[in-house]
Amino acid sequence: MKKKVVSVLLAGLLGMSLMACGGDSSAKQDSSTQAADQGASSTQTAASQAQASGEAGEVSVDVILKTTASEYWSYVQAGANAYGEDHPEVKVDVKGATSETAYDEQQNMIETDLNSGAYSAYVIAPLQADLVANLIKGQTKPIVAVDTNIEAPEILSFVGTGNEDAAKMGGEKAVEAAKAAGWKEIKAVCISGVQGDGTATARLNGYEKGINGAGGEFLKDEIQYADAVADKAVTCMEAVMQNHPEGLAIVCANNDDMAMAAARAAKGNAAYKNTVFIGFDGIQSACNAILAGEETMSVAQEAYDMGYKAVEAAVKATKGEKLEKFIDSGCSVINKDNAQKRLDTLKGYIK
Repeated sequence: MKKKVVSVLLAGLLGMSLMACGGDSSAKQDSSTQAADQGASSTQTAASQAQASGEAGEVSVDVILKTTASEYWSYVQAGANAYGEDHPEVKVDVKGATSETAYDEQQNMIETDLNSGAYSAYVIAPLQADLVANLIKGQTKPIVAVDTNIEAPEILSFVGTGNEDAAKMGGEKAVEAAKAAGWKEIKAVCISGVQGDGTATARLNGYEKGINGAGGEFLKDEIQYADAVADKAVTCMEAVMQNHPEGLAIVCANNDDMAMAAARAAKGNAAYKNTVFIGFDGIQSACNAILAGEETMSVAQEAYDMGYKAVEAAVKATKGEKLEKFIDSGCSVINKDNAQKRLDTLKGYIK
């Protein structure tokens, strides 16, 4: 009986060895054929491998965010974790860099986790999308981009805000508010995030289209870059006031932290008393600032839904389900009329 068991085990090991050899030889096929079929094969392989993982038991989703050190990202994190709480069979592991300029730190996280083999699927919000596209090259497990898209065939879906359209809507509303505040000459300057970042660029383009389309003038040659940090936004706003002592109708920012910082920097400057300060994200502190008359309005992303839907999409991919290329998490413009309602909603997300 023992001899039979040993024979069966040896036969099984031999079969697995032959299968591995077959995989190596097929991987050495013509590179041009691989390039042509890369997108389709990546999707199919991710689906088949992940489906096997799902059938084996617990699904583990690795969520790597730009940072966990801001209010906005805490909502994305809360949404991702909420999916895990609603689905006990899914393990969700959320992490992020210490800041949105900690590029090496995030790169190390991604490389370590991809090589660990510990996860069934990945959700990534890239600090540098081009770099991450190279890091994930050839990966066969499901990968979903969140907040900022990654142009790579390995990405099965992007969950986030249509940043350009959302900023365009915000720009239009800002012009309306500036007109209501009595501005005749509606000029706008933007304090943006990290120069070259895809999300920041999309928002810049949206603000420009919205403001110009609504009858304002977007000062494209005077864009200030503050690396998405409030302290740097103060310095940028001081430069804006020096360049425009007469005041400006609109100051738009890439996020709420920068918009609030700019508004604080301009406080006491009579020329900026009626300036419209518009931010992006719709976080609690922004709602409080809007209610207090400090920030004027904010383009609100549904960050909680973004995190939840991104993990949901990754889990679906592990079951072999085909994903939509873009999953819109939604947006709205927050002003004094709806800031309290928004604030109450956000407070319910963080427990």
